[in-house]
This record gives sequence, C-alpha cells and structure tokens, in this order.
Amino acid sequence: MSDGLINGPVAAACGLIAIVMLAIAVVRARSDLDDRTAPMAGLVTAFVFAVQMINFPILPGASGHLLGGALVAILVGPWVGMICISIVLAVQALLFADGGLTALGANIVNMAIISVFVGYGVAMLMRGAARRSRGGLLATAFLAALLGTVAASLGFVVEYAIGGAGGASLGTVFVLMVGFHVLIGIGEGVITAATVGAVAAIRPDLVYLLRGSGPALELRGKSTSDVTEESAS
Repeated sequence: MSDGLINGPVAAACGLIAIVMLAIAVVRARSDLDDRTAPMAGLVTAFVFAVQMINFPILPGASGHLLGGALVAILVGPWVGMICISIVLAVQALLFADGGLTALGANIVNMAIISVFVGYGVAMLMRGAARRSRGGLLATAFLAALLGTVAASLGFVVEYAIGGAGGASLGTVFVLMVGFHVLIGIGEGVITAATVGAVAAIRPDLVYLLRGSGPALELRGKSTSDVTEESAS
C-alpha cells in the first residue's frame, strides 16, 4: 500500500509491531542461519524482489502482486524469511517508491509477518504429508502460499477497517482485495510449489520444512537423510 490509505495512528501502530517483530526475528534467526541457509536466504530474497516488482493496481494507492511469504518460510524458516521479505519491502519503498514510507510498517506486517507465519503454520500442519511424498510436498507448498496470500490481504482489510483513509467503502475494499488475492494466491501457490519441488528434487536438505526428525521424503530414489549424508561427506 502507498501513503495515505491508513491514518497516522494505525500506520504508527503497524510500524511499532514491525520493529518489535523484526528485533525478535534477528535474534531467532541466528540459530537458523548456517552454511546452507545463508546462501538460500540471499537467493530467495533476490527471487522475491524480482517477482514483487510485477504488480497491478487493485485500489487507488494499493496494488497486488506475488508475496513470497510461504516460499521463504518453507525454504529458510519463518524468522529468516520474515527478514528476507522485510528487506525486499524496504528496498522497494526507499529506492523504487513502490509502497509508501509511512505505510512500510503495515506492508511489513501484512506481507512479512502475516503471510510468512500463516504460510509456515499451514506448512507445519501438513508437514507429515510433505515429508511422505513429492505430491504431498507440492500440495503443502501450494496451500501454504494460497492461504498466506489471502491472510495478508485480510490483514490489509482489518487495518483499513480500523483507520482507513482512502475514501473507498470497507465492503469494496474487502471484495477487491480478498477477491484479487485469491487469484494471486492460486498463481503464487503454483510458483511456490514448482520452486520448492525443484529445490527438493536436487537438495532436499536445503528445504527448511523437511529438516528434523520424522519419515524422510523420497525423491529420485534418495531420502533427505541420504542427501544430507552425501553433502556432508
């Protein structure tokens, strides 16, 4: 969203939430960053930046585009992923005038916090299916991206309901934002599933969601533990 869509108090509150959550993320991300996660974080940040530059207007001052929240959460974890998306949003606002500076906090709340953590929550609920088969992993990535995207649009609607200053009615905002983001979420789900599937087919140990205990995902005749052992040796 650009400047002026929400009033000052709501923008300030969102900015405070964003600052607090980013501070927590910086601390929590230290345990997730290693020689595998750090390069992947850079790659997904660049990828999300590229896809977010393609957008289209939905309301005066608000546009729709792919978010990348579920993608980063699945590949590098929610805390690192939140930092990745926040960096993208800050660079867009500061260097490309894409998104308002006073609305940066709200954009971070919607796209770097809500989208990432809802997507991650869905992925964790479906983690068993994701680890059992390639089809389960693709379905998990698709649904996580779809629901995370729709949740981010609902975050915008709630902020507008509390302090909307754009002149459009709340009903119009709800229908347009949520309706368009259902369609965007379907596209994002396809891209997220394809990207996660491609990474998992080659290096499943690089997929954050697949780490840890539990049945290993079988891809191309190799399990996650097999690939991890090979990469370690």
